[in-house]
Amino acid sequence: EKNDPLKINKYGIAEPISLKKVYPDVIFVPLVAYDKDLNRLGYGGGFYDRYLEKVEKIKKIYKIGLAFSYQKLKKIPINKYDKKLDLIITEKEIIQ
Repeated sequence: EKNDPLKINKYGIAEPISLKKVYPDVIFVPLVAYDKDLNRLGYGGGFYDRYLEKVEKIKKIYKIGLAFSYQKLKKIPINKYDKKLDLIITEKEIIQ
């Protein structure tokens, strides 16, 4: 909330003192490449896929990828842990 007290964390970023967790409704997911089927190739750590798996058990989250058109591939190799995006936006198109 607007007037909630903040503390400085170990990275020098002000964060709420409250222990209440808030989950986003929309998340912008980074990607290295994507395909027309809304699959993404990430940076290899699986962080976003694990986070999305956790949050989607609690609520629906809208996943958006931002990319350049030259990052598009014919087919991204996927596995059972990969999460599809809901939308990909490039300078040339919007894929839904």
